[in-house]
Amino acid sequence: MQADLFSAGSQTAPEEPDASDPPARAAWLRHELNRHNYAYHVLDDPTVPDAEYDKMFRELQDIEAIHPELLVHDSPTQRVGALALTPFPQVTHTVPMLSLGNGFEDDDIVNFDRRVRDGLESLQEVEYATELKFDGLAINLRYENGVLVEAATRGDGYTGENVTANIRTVQAIPLRLQTAHPPALLDIRGEVMMYKADLAKLNARQREAGGKEFANPRNAAAGSLRQLDSRITAQRTLRFFAYGIGGLEGADMPASHSALLDWYASMNVPVCAERAVVKDAAGLLDFYRRIGEKREGLPYEIDGVVYKVNRADQQRQLGFVSRAPRFAIAHKFPAQEALTTVQDIEVQVGRTGAITPVARLAPVLVGGVTVTNATLHNEDEVRRKDIRIGDTVTVRRAGDVIPEVLAYVPEMRPADARQFVMPTACPVCGSPVVRPEDEAVARCSGGWVKCAAQRKGGLLHFVSRRAMDIEGMGDQLIEQLVDKHIITTAADLYKLGFRALAELDRMADKSAQNVMAALEKSKSTTLARFIYALGIRHVGEATAKELARHFGNLDAVLVASEEQLLEVADVGPVVATSIRNFLDDTMNAELIEQLRAAGVHWPEHVVESTPKPFAGKTFVLTGTLPTLKRDEAAAKIEVAGGKVAGSVSKNTHYVVAGEEAGSKLLKAQELGVAVLDEEGFLNLLANPPAA
Repeated sequence: MQADLFSAGSQTAPEEPDASDPPARAAWLRHELNRHNYAYHVLDDPTVPDAEYDKMFRELQDIEAIHPELLVHDSPTQRVGALALTPFPQVTHTVPMLSLGNGFEDDDIVNFDRRVRDGLESLQEVEYATELKFDGLAINLRYENGVLVEAATRGDGYTGENVTANIRTVQAIPLRLQTAHPPALLDIRGEVMMYKADLAKLNARQREAGGKEFANPRNAAAGSLRQLDSRITAQRTLRFFAYGIGGLEGADMPASHSALLDWYASMNVPVCAERAVVKDAAGLLDFYRRIGEKREGLPYEIDGVVYKVNRADQQRQLGFVSRAPRFAIAHKFPAQEALTTVQDIEVQVGRTGAITPVARLAPVLVGGVTVTNATLHNEDEVRRKDIRIGDTVTVRRAGDVIPEVLAYVPEMRPADARQFVMPTACPVCGSPVVRPEDEAVARCSGGWVKCAAQRKGGLLHFVSRRAMDIEGMGDQLIEQLVDKHIITTAADLYKLGFRALAELDRMADKSAQNVMAALEKSKSTTLARFIYALGIRHVGEATAKELARHFGNLDAVLVASEEQLLEVADVGPVVATSIRNFLDDTMNAELIEQLRAAGVHWPEHVVESTPKPFAGKTFVLTGTLPTLKRDEAAAKIEVAGGKVAGSVSKNTHYVVAGEEAGSKLLKAQELGVAVLDEEGFLNLLANPPAA
């Protein structure tokens, strides 16, 4: 079709057709408007006056109105937005959008370079792609056959929100890739942001309209993308820079990160010019300092730079650790600081009873965010820093980290500054505050039975996404349920009735139904999630997984001695004692039995002392399996002695692939790794190959 020829080919438009040929004229206008959009919004180099652009835009609108059959969804006229019919649906990322590890000091970067070289078998010199760490909102753009079909926020890295309608209004993002040979599928990862000047203009309009002003460009970008009415998003100037890739089908993966960005640029996908390819730690630190000197003059906000091993094959060799790649790191700039006064020092009670001093501050803007509270960590830290009520202090905020008080200004200390005194009784329940000799943290001795603060904290931990994942159970709902004495323990959640929920503040029948459904859904979980949800002190996600893998079933965990617990990877003497103390408490034992009686269940396994059939074997899971959840499949692998990895490499033995399997499946096929569907996977588990 002629329109396809005009929109996907070269940057040079064909000869201008006249109005007697509407299809050709519409295609030519789309090509020209896209070309001018790219020059204006990406290159900042307008090619025609605004009046001429507007004239062409109106002409295309008129043609599409007279000939609706010529209207295509990637036309420049379709960027104006519309009212959404429903809130944002969830999108599961084919390839997870993982976070990066952080470095703050030069030594952190030198050590990163050393770890990379060690992981690449002591290569003497490594090539790195360096780029900026933008202060915006991470987005995955999905293109099918070159056309934008879906856009999703990062979310928790595995599931985000579908914001396609709003993304389509962002002029910098192409609705169609400018290439004659687009891949069948391409997930472009990048950052949506608002330039400093555009934020100033937006806030000026907000002031005139009596609306809320945005504290910083990141908040403005996030708020704009989460508008249910995309016409509002269309009125705000958002920008985009690509920096990564998710799924790819129908094209070869570029051999390096720098080549990937060059490929994007060739298709009119915006990439930042502030990037380079360097070698070794010295090159990384030189880039960091050069960008630091230019930071204030950049048109957008950044909070650091990012280093990635440039070669794609070396990235695959290094792989991932936990939720971050081994081949990349973010080098953060020094945290932004400000002066303010300490108006009071109060204490907060955490879910484990920890008593944390918190400074109540005169409001101050730090890094674009108004700060009114800052942690003082513990009593010893308050004494060491000699922070007093009435002091003028330096407050630091780094990214999303809770602000902290660094130090007081001696020459500004008033004569009536008062020292902080740790309370001897819990401010919530009145129980004695105790501090073990070998610990820096003082704690409320009341436990969750007496202390409402510990009860609320424990329940919020229990319902959180990485624990029982009970959607809709937020802070306000938990607070009401505890304050009104409707629930005391996590087991009480499963005894809640519809009417009790619906009658709570800010709840309606539909919300109550959703919470009831989420509670029922949460009953089917995994042993690792259940152990983590219990909130045992010192037991995080990784330790919970190791306990589940090692023992296979809850009953084995319940009767394990400290000596047996010490056999578990990631469990030391302190953790073993903490687990045993928790399980020996009769109220905790009763809670576990009540939860099981309420129907909370998971796949149970008996761990045999005989050799495990998949010991030393590495599996990778990708896509959606017909009946097994990913956690269930991973549990089966781990019980059989296998390891579940996040990426495919030459060391992978099996890839288990379901529907919508993406780049991991392609990589497995490229490396000749065995690929199994769910049936083949279950057959392999039932009939493992002879050792």
